[in-house]
Amino acid sequence: MPDELREIDVELRRLIYDRLMGGGSVPVKKALAKAAKIGMRETSEALERLAAAHMLVLQGDGEILMANPFSAVPTPFVVSAARHSWYGNCIWDAMGIAAMTHRNILVEASCSCCGSAMALRVPQDCRADERVAHFAIPAAHWWDDIVFN
Repeated sequence: MPDELREIDVELRRLIYDRLMGGGSVPVKKALAKAAKIGMRETSEALERLAAAHMLVLQGDGEILMANPFSAVPTPFVVSAARHSWYGNCIWDAMGIAAMTHRNILVEASCSCCGSAMALRVPQDCRADERVAHFAIPAAHWWDDIVFN
């Protein structure tokens, strides 16, 4: 845990991912504050620290945009399990959701070059699965502009 993070930051992060892994969507600040039994100011400050540590990406209003690999807003990378679906921020994140959930997954996306629809089935145990993806920007530079990249 980075030195600048506090116990409440870690707790909020746990609450966010517990909700996501349970099939829910990225929670709004008000719901997080209520779940953690803290005030809105403390919630906002904790989210800002998590964002500074590259654990979240916030929107201009301080709400969560990305709880990597999950997106709080619709994207072209739809990840579906039997009864749940999420948005990935990119194909890499969509594959991350598949790996995190340990479920049979369908990723629906489109090619960023030509726009062709793509469907990718990922088995529950994807450890032995071999996939290849192309990234236009090296991973070392993703955080240069994480929303665009």
